[in-house]
This record gives sequence, structure tokens and C-alpha cells, in this order.
Amino acid sequence: MTDTAGNQGASRRGMLGGVLGGIGVALAAGVPAGAAHAAVPGENAAARRGGKLPPRPVAPVNQESAAKFGPEYKTLPPAAAGVDIEPLIGITTLEEITARRQKMIDFIWKGAGLPKTTPTVETGVATPDDLASLTGVRRIDLLTVPLKYRITAKVYDLLPRKPWNHRLALYHNGHGEPLDTMLRTIQPLLDRGYRVMIYAMPFHHWNAGQQIEDPKTPGTMLPSPSHKELGPWESDTFSTLTFFLEPLVVTLDHAQAGYRPRSVEMLGLSGGGWTTTVYAALDPRINRSYPTAGSLPFFLRAASPKPSPTTGDWEQTRASFPGFYSSITAGTADDYLQMYVMASVGENRGQLQILNRFDECCFNGVSHRVYQAPVRDRVALLAGGRPERGRWDLLEDATHDDHTISPHALDVILWDLDTANVTT
Repeated sequence: MTDTAGNQGASRRGMLGGVLGGIGVALAAGVPAGAAHAAVPGENAAARRGGKLPPRPVAPVNQESAAKFGPEYKTLPPAAAGVDIEPLIGITTLEEITARRQKMIDFIWKGAGLPKTTPTVETGVATPDDLASLTGVRRIDLLTVPLKYRITAKVYDLLPRKPWNHRLALYHNGHGEPLDTMLRTIQPLLDRGYRVMIYAMPFHHWNAGQQIEDPKTPGTMLPSPSHKELGPWESDTFSTLTFFLEPLVVTLDHAQAGYRPRSVEMLGLSGGGWTTTVYAALDPRINRSYPTAGSLPFFLRAASPKPSPTTGDWEQTRASFPGFYSSITAGTADDYLQMYVMASVGENRGQLQILNRFDECCFNGVSHRVYQAPVRDRVALLAGGRPERGRWDLLEDATHDDHTISPHALDVILWDLDTANVTT
């Protein structure tokens, strides 16, 4: 880095204390996003003409759900008291985002770069039973991605019957979550003309039942493991994170080469919300992302009212992948806070994290309130105050007590996609 670049970086870091507060005040005061709002594919036509944006859907707290829970679901936990969030975010320059993204890629693919494999494509397959309730589907293609140790990932590529709007939506389900949330979320995307790719976690749903090669005895096949049993396959030369992330790289490459969507959106629930968080940080081709019930920063994990499941699945913990999570951070920064920033900064990029206050499973409570404004403001600073160059916000959904993308959350997601706003 040249002296000039170094001085610019130091200058940016020096501005953080004063500028972040100013941006936060401006956002709170309602400075219109349209003031520096570039047209993007699928954006609300009225907004492009300078008209008034439709209001974001809002909903009150579900009092019946709230009555089931104690004050720990309404107040910040002690773990959040006095925590200075800004140093935990860490990233202060655009160059740092690029460097951390490369470190993620280097760890996952062990210095070999992003994979260049191609999927096997079966065009016009019969509608799987899992997707039979969907309407407005013109054709379904099955993409099969080859992975190491003789396993594969299957991805369904759904073409809408409605004229394609040139946008691609990626939906990633979690660890065995019932498919009703997935189907309810995908249907209005098809109705809006989105092409939709559907993903499952390794060894779940349509990826279930396959054997995996023994890492110690090539050629010997072992029963399908759970995601908690992948430790023996992790090594200095191979990361099992490829099982989670490589299918996205390969199928998105396929889409870019074949039909070139103008924008790519990603949604995911639970383990799929974690995948959405990580992949949107890793791949800047993801324009807007909506991870739901998928993560909390490490320093808040044990503070959740339901701490046991909130520690995260095997692939979400530092103990499983210390080299991966430490590759993202610098100093005392928090890995997930940095990934939120990395997923949000860039031309026509943004992320809306969705957490369910009364979630019956994971990442519940209100501890996220301690980092919402600092992350939002850091992204705004790195984007130069221009929403079309980066936006982040968080939706606290208190309308239910399920582990799901609720009807209200879906309304907000669809509103956000229609207006390209990424804000609560």
C-alpha cells in the first residue's frame, strides 16, 4: 500500500468517531434514501420516477406470544452492558473487506481459489413431491454439483411461468426445517417473475441418504453423517465448509454463464440463514440478502434466553473452524459483525438480518439491539452515505413464537425487494 493510501486509510479510521454518529442521526431523522438512490433491476417504478416509496409493512408485538416469556425476552442481557461495539466491527476501509474476503476463500479452498467445476444439468425434470404445491412454475431443472469424497449437492432451478424479471433468488433451507416456510417464501417470488434456485444443507432433504468416502480409506464408503459428524473430514488440505458453500459458487457461476441475471438475492432460514450470512459476505455477486434466525455475534451467543441451541450448529462455532473464523477478524473484532458488513457494502448491495424475538429454537431475545445501529452506521460510512453502495439493517420480528420466516417478515422482504431499500 502506498503512503497516500495509508494516509487515506488512517483518515477514514479517524473519522469514525464523529461521522458514525452523524450518519446515525441523519438516518434516524428520516433522510430520504432516494436522495442518492440509483435505479436497480426490479426497483419500484414510482421510486425511479422520483415518486413516494410505499411504506414498509409494520406489525405490533404479538401479546399472546409475549405473555409466554419473561423479562429476559424484553431487556438487554448483562453480556451486552458496556460493550463498545465499534471496535468489534473492526472493518474501517473497503480494502479490508477485500482482504478478509480473500482470506475466507483461501481457508475454504486451501489457496486453490474458487472452484471452477460445472454442475450436471437435467432440464425439465418431473416436479418433486417436495415442490408439488408450488404454482406458476414453467419448468424445473435439476443441477447436481460434484463435491469431494464422492458426495453431491442437488439444487432445483425453478423457471417462473410469468415473464422472467431478470432477477434470480436463492433460497437455502436449514437443517431439516419443515418445507412449509420455504414453499410459502418461494411462491410470491415466482409470482413476481423471479427465477428461483433452492438449496438444502448437506445430507438433508434431497441431499439425504448418500454415502461419503472414508477420509482414511479411499474407496470405502461410509453411511451419511450428520453435520455434527464431519470433523474427521476436516484437514489442513480440505475444509468441509466446501460442502456448505461450494454448491452456491458452482450454481451461481452456471446462472451467470447461462442466463445472466441482473441481480441475485439470497434468503435462508436457520442453518440456511447462517449459509446466507457467510455466502453473502464471501461473494459480492449477492445483491440483497435476508438471513433469518441464522446467527448472533459470538460475544452474545451465551446471552440468549435459550443459550443451548443459540451456541450455534457445528459449522457455526469457533471450536469447529478456528482457522476460518479467525481469518475474517483482525485484533479483537467479532467474526459475524464483520460478515454483516462484508455482505452489505458494494454497488446495489444490502442485507436485512431477521431475528425472531420469541424464536422457539435459536438466536432469540433482544441482545441484537446493542449492535443494530453501529453495524448499520458502519455500513453507511463505508458506502459514503450512499444507500445504493451499501445498506444494512435488522428486523426484530415479535409477531410470533416460531422458528420461521413469518408472514410479516416475508411482507417486509418482498417490500424491500420491490423498493430495493434494505431498511427497517
